[in-house]
Amino acid sequence: MAKQDSLSYDQIVSDLRQKKYFPVYLLMGEEPYYIDVISDFIQNNVLDEGEKEFDQTIVYGKDVDISMVINAAKRYPMMAKHQVLIVKEAQLIKVWDDLVYYLQNPLKSTILVFCYKYGTPDKRKKWVQEIGKLGIVYESSKLRDYEIGSWITKYCKSKNVFIDEKAVAMLSEFLGTDLSKLVNELEKLVITKPADMPRITPELVEKNIGISKDFNVFELQAALVSNNVMKANRIIRYFAENKKANPLVVVLSQLFKFFSDLMMYHYLPDKSQGAVASELKINPYFVKDYQKAAQTFGAWKTMNIISFIRETDARYKGIDNPSADEADIMKELIFKILH
Repeated sequence: MAKQDSLSYDQIVSDLRQKKYFPVYLLMGEEPYYIDVISDFIQNNVLDEGEKEFDQTIVYGKDVDISMVINAAKRYPMMAKHQVLIVKEAQLIKVWDDLVYYLQNPLKSTILVFCYKYGTPDKRKKWVQEIGKLGIVYESSKLRDYEIGSWITKYCKSKNVFIDEKAVAMLSEFLGTDLSKLVNELEKLVITKPADMPRITPELVEKNIGISKDFNVFELQAALVSNNVMKANRIIRYFAENKKANPLVVVLSQLFKFFSDLMMYHYLPDKSQGAVASELKINPYFVKDYQKAAQTFGAWKTMNIISFIRETDARYKGIDNPSADEADIMKELIFKILH
């Protein structure tokens, strides 16, 4: 089969479903989730159970060198139309150059899959370029923080489930950009969601994932913007009592990002929802939070708050405060922000 232009994840999976196979797949990148999904699909679907015993081989980079992989790739299938050879942890193979000789005349009946995780090889290498000519070179990049919310919404939609924006924010804040972890938790929510419940709610997230819908950084920001002193102090008291679930370094990082974005918002010439979402790289749903925050904290006050957060971070790390108590320095920070 002739090589196509660089394919997306969706197109690769679509081709596999239609039994359109390439002789070599190089699945690489910092985000392991898509690498695993594609390789698992090939492992589970190209051959039937009886054929797998004879014509499917899975090896690991720490156990093989490239000559062993080439020798295995040259073997003809015994029972099926194709032989499937999957090399997991391929990033542990040290020398690749000899692969070029196999790629000059690959066995058409072999589907060779390299799972090269947590990085990429030098794309200028001849063997990488040769795979690009006759097979699939797919790079799975880490999502940025601002992309996670829309990814969660899209994933839920693919499962025919809606999810509340607050639930999205809770999951984004608590689970970060680890897609494998996100998928595990989302699947848990989809399975545990009552049949008569049309969407994933914050209450469902709190019950099944263990994230408090009332005591998180998202709610702390809302309390600060609303100038709700009592609620803000209640939340940081909860943080102090549940340090493992709410590490201070993460809380400060989230607050710093919020107020840094707010500073940018103050100086945006176009404050329409679309323009703000584009410039701050946030979900349009959250633009209203910055509109409200700007009314509470002017540009000068916002700049001071950013300084307060930096000072608090330094004190937490022991600078000018060798015996820092997390609860006390957070109380002081909240006082400075709200007064």
